Amino acid sequence: QVLKRYLEKNFNKKPKLIEYGGNHVSRLKATKEIKTKYHFLNKKYHLSISRAQEDNNLHVVLEAYSKMPNKTLVLISNYNSFNYGIKLKEKYRRFKNIYLVDAVYDLNILDVIRSNCELYIHTHKLCGTAPSLVEIMSLGKPLFSYNTLTNIYTTENKAKYFSNVRDLINLNREINNKKLKKMGDLMFEISNRKYQWEIIKNKYFSTLISDL
Repeated sequence: QVLKRYLEKNFNKKPKLIEYGGNHVSRLKATKEIKTKYHFLNKKYHLSISRAQEDNNLHVVLEAYSKMPNKTLVLISNYNSFNYGIKLKEKYRRFKNIYLVDAVYDLNILDVIRSNCELYIHTHKLCGTAPSLVEIMSLGKPLFSYNTLTNIYTTENKAKYFSNVRDLINLNREINNKKLKKMGDLMFEISNRKYQWEIIKNKYFSTLISDL
């Protein structure tokens, strides 16, 4: 919506907004085999997944959780692909409450990790609908999202938002199980209403037909 308004204002165009679907993900339980490989599945954990790029704010999340030893963070990224990621891995690997997991490309394993997290942290600063965001919403997970207009629009201003380390720490202090459950339910409701592939498909079809 933010990009749509930009095009309308600056180029006098009327673009069609079509979001991204998220309901291709599955809720999966962790098997003994997967738990053996990923030990954090045996405890409560907060999860974040993104590429190791500075605009994805991994440094903000890691710094915040390094100051919260009572909270477990799992951060999945392609650390070794960028100097930024290599430095972060070196700096934060010593913290026992932080799991720095190399990129996971097996969708089944990724769905297990996402399905069993207590909370998701969406760090993307520069994105549109953001596939990873609508995917976690489809799983009905509560989330803390980086405070940018695109993320606020996607979540309909019903998630919790942070801009810096202090914000993220404060959000963790303020949250409780009841609030987490309510937020997760809201994310799932939005996903069912807006981010289903059947809805997305019909939008594309409608756009193509209108151009004939």
